[in-house]
Amino acid sequence: MTVHFGIDRLLADPALRKPLEGKRVALLAHPASVTADLTHSLDALVASGLDITAVFGPQHGVRGDLQDNMMESPDFTDPTYGMPVFSLYGEVRRPSGQSMHTFDVILVDLQDLGCRIYTYVTTLLYILEAAAQHGKAVWVLDRPNPAGRPVEGTRLLPGWESFVGAGPMVMRHGLSMGEIGHWFIRHFGLDVDYRVIAMDGWDPKGPGFGWPTDRVWINPSPNAANVNMARAYAGTVMVEGATLSEGRGTTRPLELFGAPDIDAKAVIAEMQRLAPQWLGGCKLRDIWFQPTFHKHVGQLNSGVHIHADGPWYDDNAFQPWRVQALGFKAIRSLYPDYPIWRGKDFKYEYTDDVLAIDVINGGPGLRQWVDDAGAVAGDLDALALPDEAAWRDEIADLLIY
Repeated sequence: MTVHFGIDRLLADPALRKPLEGKRVALLAHPASVTADLTHSLDALVASGLDITAVFGPQHGVRGDLQDNMMESPDFTDPTYGMPVFSLYGEVRRPSGQSMHTFDVILVDLQDLGCRIYTYVTTLLYILEAAAQHGKAVWVLDRPNPAGRPVEGTRLLPGWESFVGAGPMVMRHGLSMGEIGHWFIRHFGLDVDYRVIAMDGWDPKGPGFGWPTDRVWINPSPNAANVNMARAYAGTVMVEGATLSEGRGTTRPLELFGAPDIDAKAVIAEMQRLAPQWLGGCKLRDIWFQPTFHKHVGQLNSGVHIHADGPWYDDNAFQPWRVQALGFKAIRSLYPDYPIWRGKDFKYEYTDDVLAIDVINGGPGLRQWVDDAGAVAGDLDALALPDEAAWRDEIADLLIY
């Protein structure tokens, strides 16, 4: 069955667009904000006759031109249409009052990866909060969660909120952007005019397990190169808080991890020894890689590539957060003194005096489990399983699909 994304339904149905007539409309978008025929949403919405008065861009920019994390985008004027383009990852993370006065309704058309740390969900929350404050309407033009419905990881702990942790959700949240907007509104008690233009035909358990097999993948950010990355990301993103390379500077970033001074074959064997029950639904392959930039640049790295695709992929069995935790644990077991974690001098997403790995996980629990020589797989399950069950219960009534 063909899946129609929110943008395609809005464009195809004049009745859906009717409430926007006579309104000033803004668009929050990035390079993956395209229609089924790969027309950018901005061009398609302008062509539909809507009065598009402003554009907003998230991390990596409307144009998706900035590779690394923490590379800020400037505001600019759209060269084709002349409207202002406001960066929500530059001088501000939250939309300014000035930018909020440029529209009546903002359309959010962002392709997400289904992970708490992917900053587009935080940007959605900030938009909702600003809209509630300024009396503006927010419409999410919904898109698939390419990681599907599975839920995994511990919840972010109180006090650990950041730009990569908007609230007490688990790492792999299992929701579409439209659904998570509903959760934000309920959890934070927001009074905002909110509407989801839902997808038609999206079955997260159907072919593709989240990503429709008939849709082209377009990078929502420069290092989100394919569906395998989207599936693995809820685990591999943790490597950003480690001294290991997550593959930035290669053509397969955030699908792998490695370093010049580990033996990937031994790491895989140790992972299989420590917790074989966590390795279902994927295939681990030892590889060599040499980053052209970023960590361990120009050095030959021994690495582990996580294949959550092909005949090995099982949507119900794959647990990326546990797979990556186990990778850390295997390195700690084989090399007890290995400096796995980046220090407090590395300011991850503008945080101070905390370890990046703890910011990423929304608390110290995972790192403490890795570093405790006596801790076993069941101990991490004891932390995560109650959070996962509680999250499933909490979101059950918000599921649109």
